[in-house]
Amino acid sequence: MTDRRSVYILLTNTGTLFTRMIQVYTRAPYNHASIAFDRGLTELYSFGRKNPYNPLDGGFVREDIRTGTFSRYPNTTCVIYELQVSEREVEKMRRVLNVFIRSREKYLYNLLGIVGVALKEPVEFSNSYFCSQFVAEILRRSGIKIWDKLPALVTPDDFRRSERMKLVYEGLLSAYEHSAAAEEAAAGVKPE
Repeated sequence: MTDRRSVYILLTNTGTLFTRMIQVYTRAPYNHASIAFDRGLTELYSFGRKNPYNPLDGGFVREDIRTGTFSRYPNTTCVIYELQVSEREVEKMRRVLNVFIRSREKYLYNLLGIVGVALKEPVEFSNSYFCSQFVAEILRRSGIKIWDKLPALVTPDDFRRSERMKLVYEGLLSAYEHSAAAEEAAAGVKPE
């Protein structure tokens, strides 16, 4: 019996004004990062819009690829990576994540942190994260070391460039739901 598990890193580009502004600087194809504990992305977490209609109201969010912000942008492109981890590391990630879930209202979006990344100078505030900083922080606190940099300097493109990430899917996010369901059906996995 193996103790290997997988978590999934979803990188997206919704094409919003905010992501287009970030893209001008980063020149990266994806500028939002989320972490999921299942291949179907039904348990997906990040820092982003709390309200799909208000880009200024950001913080810790449980995302859904079928509703919320992603449903407002049907042409969202994405790439999904699988990261092999141990059962123990998943347990640690879930404990760290539960701290965020229990205190979700006190967390804010670290907009100045994005400026810090551009200046290569970390800008960190208590209870404040941007998307890739959050995902990197979950990994770091769980003992998973991927980069030699602070989470406050990790970008979505750093995930894309990591050799530890195994490409699962690239294309329209709306098409992934159908492709994941087809793969599970072919493997004999019943949806929960």
